[in-house]
Amino acid sequence: MAERGENGRKNDPQQTKEDILLVATEEFSTHGLAGARVDAIAEKTRTSKRMIYYYFGSKEGLYLAVLEQSYRKIRSLESDLHLSNLEPEEALRTLISTTFDHDEANPDFVRLVSIENIHHAAHMLRSEAIRDLNVSVIETIAGILQRGFDQGVFRRNADPIDIHMMISAFCFFRVSNRYTFGTIFRRNLSDSDTIERHRGMIADAVVSYLKS
Repeated sequence: MAERGENGRKNDPQQTKEDILLVATEEFSTHGLAGARVDAIAEKTRTSKRMIYYYFGSKEGLYLAVLEQSYRKIRSLESDLHLSNLEPEEALRTLISTTFDHDEANPDFVRLVSIENIHHAAHMLRSEAIRDLNVSVIETIAGILQRGFDQGVFRRNADPIDIHMMISAFCFFRVSNRYTFGTIFRRNLSDSDTIERHRGMIADAVVSYLKS
């Protein structure tokens, strides 16, 4: 039976946790760990600080849960692509497009990762889940690269972590630096034509690197 919350309505614990994580993602990505307020999260989710601490232990525990969920989301998207069924170049271009579109559509993810870098990944270091989640993308890229190299599609026997970094760097930068870069160079990175050009540009750059 669903438990009854402090506001008198019946609660589905799993749904309540998901609602808290959704609101907390916006709160932490907007205000950072120090500036985020658990009171504000409780108010927007019609819960209480006590309930949030019951589920997540502390403010830092909630922040870490938000980080884990954010990484779980993109890794889940990647696993749904079934890239092993595609030819190597098509698989790599599909993965790049998915990463590009994910970062474009989820600036909160980009801000959260930027915030965690400010903290020198101190919270992420405590999370085995994040480490385990990110093994999968390296294994996926490694499989694509090896198939491409064996078939003669790719001439360079590249490090999968280097390729992951190339993809992430471009996709991440154009979202994280959208406002500063756009202001300096008078360029709207959210323009649809620019998005389309950049999506193709990073895929072409990575594939060209591998074929050289």
